[in-house]
Amino acid sequence: MIQRGFWPDGAFDPGGVLDVLTRDRVHRVLWFTVWTAGLSTILAVVLGVPTAFVLHRLRFPGQRLLRTLIVVPFVLPTVVVGVAFRQLIATSGPLGGLGLDGTPAAIVAALVFFNVSVVVRTVGAFWEGIDRRTEEAAATLGASPARVFLTVTLPALAPAVASAASVVFLFCSTSFGIVLTLGGLRYANVETEIYLLTTQELDLTSAAALSVLQIVVVTGLLVALHRARRTAPPLARAGESGRSPRLRDLPLVGWTVVVVALLMTPLLSLLVSSLRTDGGWSLANYRALQGTGADNALLDTATHALQRSFEVAVQAAGLALVLGTIVAFLVSRRPRSAGVRRLSATFDGVFMLPLGVSAVTLGFGFLITLNRPPLDLRTSSLLVPIAQAMVALPLVVRTVAPVLSSIDPRQREAAASLGAGPARVLLAVDLPHAWRALAAAAGFAFAVSLGEFGATSFLARDDTPTMPVVIYQLISHPGSANFGMATAAAVVLAAATGAVMLVVERLRVGSVGAF
Repeated sequence: MIQRGFWPDGAFDPGGVLDVLTRDRVHRVLWFTVWTAGLSTILAVVLGVPTAFVLHRLRFPGQRLLRTLIVVPFVLPTVVVGVAFRQLIATSGPLGGLGLDGTPAAIVAALVFFNVSVVVRTVGAFWEGIDRRTEEAAATLGASPARVFLTVTLPALAPAVASAASVVFLFCSTSFGIVLTLGGLRYANVETEIYLLTTQELDLTSAAALSVLQIVVVTGLLVALHRARRTAPPLARAGESGRSPRLRDLPLVGWTVVVVALLMTPLLSLLVSSLRTDGGWSLANYRALQGTGADNALLDTATHALQRSFEVAVQAAGLALVLGTIVAFLVSRRPRSAGVRRLSATFDGVFMLPLGVSAVTLGFGFLITLNRPPLDLRTSSLLVPIAQAMVALPLVVRTVAPVLSSIDPRQREAAASLGAGPARVLLAVDLPHAWRALAAAAGFAFAVSLGEFGATSFLARDDTPTMPVVIYQLISHPGSANFGMATAAAVVLAAATGAVMLVVERLRVGSVGAF
């Protein structure tokens, strides 16, 4: 991409990149990306912080169910979220009277819906670890609950809130499926602009320039976030499991119930819409998935696309698990040399790049790189699994590496002193500690690959699409029959992804907010 942007004709020419960045449309795209991501981040924090208190500092019946419901939106494929909001705010939808269809407000609402759980999980996990004795001491000295929160709790929570806000801003500014399905050609962020420049205008130089700009900005944000986490003070565990709600907590409990209801409304509306045909209840939209839609909107059936999505996800998850485990093993070692430690940290950061580089940029990079010998994979069925594996790779590393780092090295030394070789040490010491993390990582990778849309939209052929691509193809064709099929396909994909993530959640390894 750097070569396409700065060496378009074989000679170094940065003027082409500067020309792209001075265009009025690019300025509008950049501003739309910044303000929608910023507003979505603020709203997600406002909704998420009180909810984090209720779900992580209080204890009451049904709390675990609410925690699960909160995390559901984050694990959904973005194209499913886009379809859910599109049918919710459409003229014939439940909220059609609000006039939100085709407006930036719909995009912001969908971004908030997708990212509230990041705030709840990140801030909530941090909140659980704050020593409550400092709060109790302030209360004993006469401070009101509001003053205790403002002078004691909030300063302690600041690193977690900043971390959550940074991650949410990152996810919102690199959102592709939501903006594409709700904004269409009228509203574009950097992600969708790269996609349109590549697929509609065939302007690879401009697309490369935007991709390079995005890589620089997002990577800088990740570096700042990493340094902020390293300098954050350690938590002091109080050892309490939480308390029962008090009378003064009822407004916050009610707030949490409202937040959960708002998060569930688009999903329930999507399910109801998929079961309605011609004003009555029917499974016709689901039966239609065996066909190609009205006016042959698809070149292959949705059922075949779902089967293909499972096959690709298995391949991508397997590749990501193998590569990610190797990387996690290497970066979890504890070398004595400072130089080797810095090299290990750099190595770790390199393999985190797919987290900072959007899936659209990643797919675009594969498209213009693996298109000539000796790596001409344009027509290979392996191209999509490879791209999806790279998208899932950081999640695997971040799930497995902390577990491997927590193993006492003296256990490995003891096994080695008793004559165990390196392979035997791995099987006898590392594997018993890490098998749950490995299973969770495989589930994460499978779920991410199953719903991946950004990179796949560049690389999948029309005659061999995955399920997310089929959903977008259906909503891109006019007609209620095609949109009905899209809602049914979105429900099926959401159910499959959600089932996998529920299994991962039961393993109780990692956190979606940890990235």
